[in-house]
Amino acid sequence: MVAKKETTKKTSTKTAAKKEVKTTAKTAKKATTKNTVVEKKVVKKAKALNELKNVVVEEAVVEAPVIQAKAEAPKTNEPRQPKKDKFGRSQAVGKKKDAIARVYIKLGKGKITVNDRDLKDYFPRPVLQMIINQPFSVTNRENQFDVICTATGGGLSGQAYALRHGISRALDLFEPELHTVLKKAGFLTRDSRVVERKKPGLSKARKRFQFSKR
Repeated sequence: MVAKKETTKKTSTKTAAKKEVKTTAKTAKKATTKNTVVEKKVVKKAKALNELKNVVVEEAVVEAPVIQAKAEAPKTNEPRQPKKDKFGRSQAVGKKKDAIARVYIKLGKGKITVNDRDLKDYFPRPVLQMIINQPFSVTNRENQFDVICTATGGGLSGQAYALRHGISRALDLFEPELHTVLKKAGFLTRDSRVVERKKPGLSKARKRFQFSKR
């Protein structure tokens, strides 16, 4: 019985040793494979970086003369040229609220027509007439241009401001020297204020119904 126990102990120790040897061999193989994979990835990245460096260097060599030419080119502050069509007119679009006005101006005697109607017939209120003529009064060009306009959308006040905006833009295109005067007066900027939309459950955009507890 003692001999049998000793033999079983010896066999168990041998098998344990064999298992340890196998596990160490497997771990060694895994480590070597991991190292080789990492080395391959590093080599690939290095190659890609080298290729990118070469591409960047080539692009820099190609773009260098263009950049030098741009830097050497003299900066000329040439004044803007007037924009006119074959009929000697400058056209522009003015906007205010929901109103849109397409304006054509040309040299004339100061006649303004809106939707094939005279200015005083279309805008009977003197305040609106004064608003429309503001660009001419600011630039000292009163009774020097004829204006033809088509206005759509909005009400009379919105169309009047849209017409002023369109006349100012058209004047800027017809005589670029007037840009600073019109810009300072604020006639070239589009007024972006619009009526706020109505919300559900409210009577207007923010006005609420009267609350009753009972």
